[in-house]
Amino acid sequence: MTASVDTRTPAPTSAQSLSPEQQAFFNEHGYLVLRGLASQHECAALLAAAQDALARAIPPVELETDVGYAGAPTSREAEGGHTVRRLLDADSRGTPYTEWARDARVAGPIAQLIGSPVHLSLAHHNCVMTKHPAFGTATHWHRDSRYWSFARNELVSSWLALVEETVDNGCLWVIPGSHTLELPAERFDAKLFLRQDLPENRDLIDTARPVPLLPGDVLLFHCNTFHAARANQTGTVKFSAVFTYYGPDNSPLPGTRSSARPDPLVG
Repeated sequence: MTASVDTRTPAPTSAQSLSPEQQAFFNEHGYLVLRGLASQHECAALLAAAQDALARAIPPVELETDVGYAGAPTSREAEGGHTVRRLLDADSRGTPYTEWARDARVAGPIAQLIGSPVHLSLAHHNCVMTKHPAFGTATHWHRDSRYWSFARNELVSSWLALVEETVDNGCLWVIPGSHTLELPAERFDAKLFLRQDLPENRDLIDTARPVPLLPGDVLLFHCNTFHAARANQTGTVKFSAVFTYYGPDNSPLPGTRSSARPDPLVG
């Protein structure tokens, strides 16, 4: 069901054009999987850097307790209170993350989907997601555009798996085609998650599908695509590198978090 490249071939080292079928799949479903986009050597280097940063809690980081989702530690002093949810500002952490965030293999396909060269957002995502077996919380159904401020909700994120991502360790789930839906405000809660008590939302959520990934696979998804992730039920931490991109004619709104930093043009 997902469009991909052959994982048995070496990962490309330059931008590869999406096929018309891949572009059509993204336009219809709001997401696309590119298999084996990063080599195993690259994934190992990215993973080692993330594991080192996590072990030393190199700032800036976001803790589970900072987010406050259901099941998160209630404070930094509580058990698990220093569980890291995200290693922030990944682009500024140096090689290999700076290189990956700006890599033509990522920026090129996204530029095709957006229809123009793309800026790398430094204010949104730009992180390594770490999902821990203990105290790592589930994320309910949402659109990333709920807290972004741009002229248009036309941004695309790249999600690189650094370890295998499965249903058991909390891979992303997506609702295909949900990026095109216009839903009234009453279908969301105060934090702009889909209200799961509403039958019409349950019917929508029932169409969701998981997106398992192998190391080196990249999931591209539209900022309006509903997605969620369950808790990690395994014994090891899951690591994913996540970056977001937008076109030059889709400016972040002045005075908002989205415009807090000048975003580089990367491809």
